[in-house]
Amino acid sequence: MVWNRTFLLGLSSVLFACSGPHAGGGECTGDSDNEYCKPVMEAAPDDGKADSVEGLKGLPSSVDGSDTVVWEVWNQWHETDTAEARAAGMAWGQDSGLDWDEKYSRWIESMEKIDGFGTYYKTFELTTPWGKKYPAPNLECAEVALFLRATFAAWYHLPFYVAAWDPSAGRVYFGHFGARTKTGRYGNLPRFRNSYDDHTDTWDQVNWPSDPNLRTRKLSKSGDDENDFLGDDLYSGAYFDEIFLNKRAGYFMYYLLIFTGSMHLASSNNTFNLKPEVMREGDVLLERWQKKGIGHTLVVKRVEPLPGDRLDAELASGSMPRRQPKWESGPSSKSTFTNTYCGGEGENHDGDAYAALGGGLKRWRAPRIVNGYYRNRVPDKDLAYWIPSTDREAIAGRIETLQGLLGELTPVEKRDMLVEKIEDKRAHLRDHPSSCSARIGREEAFNDLYEVMQTSFGKDREQVDRLYRKLDDYVLAELVYEQSRTCCWNSTTRAMYEIIMDYNLAQAWDTETGVCRSVEVFKVSGGGYDVFETHAQLIGRGHEWVAWSADESCPQSDVENDTEAEHTWTAQCDIIDVLVDGAGLPVDECTDVFEGNDDRDHAAPVPLGAYPGLRICSGEEDWFAVTLDGNDRTVLIAFETALGDLDLELYGGDGNQIGFSNGTGDSESVDLDGQPAGTVFIRVFGYNNATNEYTLKIE
Repeated sequence: MVWNRTFLLGLSSVLFACSGPHAGGGECTGDSDNEYCKPVMEAAPDDGKADSVEGLKGLPSSVDGSDTVVWEVWNQWHETDTAEARAAGMAWGQDSGLDWDEKYSRWIESMEKIDGFGTYYKTFELTTPWGKKYPAPNLECAEVALFLRATFAAWYHLPFYVAAWDPSAGRVYFGHFGARTKTGRYGNLPRFRNSYDDHTDTWDQVNWPSDPNLRTRKLSKSGDDENDFLGDDLYSGAYFDEIFLNKRAGYFMYYLLIFTGSMHLASSNNTFNLKPEVMREGDVLLERWQKKGIGHTLVVKRVEPLPGDRLDAELASGSMPRRQPKWESGPSSKSTFTNTYCGGEGENHDGDAYAALGGGLKRWRAPRIVNGYYRNRVPDKDLAYWIPSTDREAIAGRIETLQGLLGELTPVEKRDMLVEKIEDKRAHLRDHPSSCSARIGREEAFNDLYEVMQTSFGKDREQVDRLYRKLDDYVLAELVYEQSRTCCWNSTTRAMYEIIMDYNLAQAWDTETGVCRSVEVFKVSGGGYDVFETHAQLIGRGHEWVAWSADESCPQSDVENDTEAEHTWTAQCDIIDVLVDGAGLPVDECTDVFEGNDDRDHAAPVPLGAYPGLRICSGEEDWFAVTLDGNDRTVLIAFETALGDLDLELYGGDGNQIGFSNGTGDSESVDLDGQPAGTVFIRVFGYNNATNEYTLKIE
């Protein structure tokens, strides 16, 4: 497939566009350096009508006969009594009485919790209608929700579409009918029905059919969607090849995940605001802190009733760069459910109400044909639970409802959950130090920890920081998302984290003067990251520093200096003694440039010459190693004996003493006339533990 220039320019609705791959390339390519290709399109405009029960009028049902169709629609989400609806499935029995939305929830619920592949956390195991099971794939957070919903719809031939927006083409619909606008196929995206095979009716139940081209596809140039559990160099395309008999669905999934993201899940065109009392598995929770750009998306993975009409709910989410979805505990999930970014009270830095940004608990709209046109509707069963997007008071009020609805924790459980959450955010930052969402999440957890420790354990902020803060927190300080270019940069690496921290360990505490200095926060300053790039070069790791690029829609890409959030922590230098080993202790004034040469095994190698300003401390000794050339040489130390008497000894390479000087004057010297070429070891020490400053000369 070849992308034309006109079509690429048509994607100029965002700062960066991500084109699809050439037919055999298997990579995300195009005119931009957008490594992660997320997200490429805007959400469709919402004129208020989109959030009606019926939803906006979409494409005509005639598109189901077009050559762009990915799968045929046999079932409808509301059906319960058709032959297919009565059949047993992956997570429901014969004649279950469930509609397909409820069956989708049962499927999500049925997935088992397993150890993540090469990770420290739990994820889930995906099950298919054919009995195949695979660990969850590596995906970005919004991609997890999109992947699960579209996959279920494709398997069971249900209608599905996500509405997006291209200023040049208007509304764009990615669905079972392919990628289309109201006038036809979108750009040069595939004619799926004509281009790829569907083996659903021809599979022999033994040999799983494979599409070699699909198996080469990956969602980003970086290859962060590699699924190592499948084998080496196998990415999302290979995963889709393993779970879809209909290979058209595998190719469609590739484009769906590239072109759509969390903005589209927040849009009333595709989901609706849900009352929290009726949440179930498969619902979606969104954190939104700005009108455009990414947020964070989590899938409700488990909901269990508790006594007193309460619930224990758990969430799972991917991340950017991509990872296997992380399955959070109930306590950790509660802190996310009740986060202000989930449509709570207050405003962001731009003055936008959080309740107006599309965050909070969502449920998928269900496509249905009305008067010959598809509409993404609020299902009839959910009408009583729908909150219109204009009812901001009700949207914001869900946070308080969730505070009371979700299971209560003991103070110890709260403390331990928050400490675990803080360390989880740090672990993410060690791999991706630019992640503003992780920085924000860490500080939100700290704010909750301050409150718990004050009310339940009687500890103030400084005591909490002394117990739980690390130097990383100050270096990777929280930034104002909308005002910081670093927040758009998600291709940072663990190597970069090591470079950043190596610089700041020396910056934070000057061992020579015993002075604490403010760390250099990892953020854009003066339009770049010069101090860290320079340090990378100085320590021989310049090749490991990755240049900045916008990996998502980035309205703040022209920012010259990032903005730090207002910090509530104890000042770094007030607790430097717990942040840096050895910091805060009195400076050892008895040091010199060769400090550490306290025994023969650590003798400092020195050439011929003079070395002033050396010191001997009480009970210590200095060792040096000099390589002689066979000429006559003299080793001498000069000092003021009134300040402390020093002595001198010399040893050969075999360990035998070859000379000494232990007089009472202001110098000691040993002539090495006739000494053969080779290494000689020099020992300088204080008589009766004397201390003094001296000059070493080897002439």
